[in-house]
Amino acid sequence: MSDDREPRRKLKFTIDGVEYTTRDDDQEAAALLRLAGKDPDAFDLARVKKNGEQKILNDKDVVDVEDGTRSSPSPLATPSL
Repeated sequence: MSDDREPRRKLKFTIDGVEYTTRDDDQEAAALLRLAGKDPDAFDLARVKKNGEQKILNDKDVVDVEDGTRSSPSPLATPSL
């Protein structure tokens, strides 16, 4: 039995200026922070809009990764204890 489904296309996105590639177009913000080598307990993920404005995401927020998505890790204002 063969699988005739097309593989998901590769999506390129950046976190803190570093380019990453994935086929998973919806991931939790915490998973993306770990991918970038950042501790989700110490950082929040910020999605950078086209106008440069940042939207801070919670760790459990699901990020719809699109080709060309830009994000940056933002240190938490107060560390989690």
